Amino acid sequence: MEKAKKKELIDSMNASFGEAGIVIVSHYKGLTVAQADELRGKVRAAGATYKVTKNRLTKLALAGTSYEQLGELFTGPTAVAYANDDPVSVSKALTEFAKKNEAFVILGGALGSTALKPKDIEALATLPSLDEVRAKLVGLLNAPATRIAGVLQAPGGQVARVIGAHARQG
Repeated sequence: MEKAKKKELIDSMNASFGEAGIVIVSHYKGLTVAQADELRGKVRAAGATYKVTKNRLTKLALAGTSYEQLGELFTGPTAVAYANDDPVSVSKALTEFAKKNEAFVILGGALGSTALKPKDIEALATLPSLDEVRAKLVGLLNAPATRIAGVLQAPGGQVARVIGAHARQG
């Protein structure tokens, strides 16, 4: 790779890491091409990016970001996944894939400046995703309105039933 292309790649990755909310480092040695494609699809569906890069270039790209401490994880065949918005979804995607494929190992990561061990990433994966939290919040907000509407309709229905009973009696 030419020096200019390397510099461009490092700058691009540095910008991506600067904006990322979470970065997760993993070993992928032993994955088949089909498995790697499946993993990329799951990570993409989670709203994240998954890249296999040269360790030296990735370490250079991490410099100056809050993820600089992850440099020590880049030994051997490593890949990096990062997401801007929802750290839970990407954690779930990677954790589920790791459970099904022994060749894929999560080494660690960081959530902002907080370092994460593999067990921390698994714990993060058990949390509800951002979409699930939003749905629960909307449900909670709608519940009182539904109850109020039911309470307001109840007296009218009771009056109608009383009038109907009196009409039947005669």
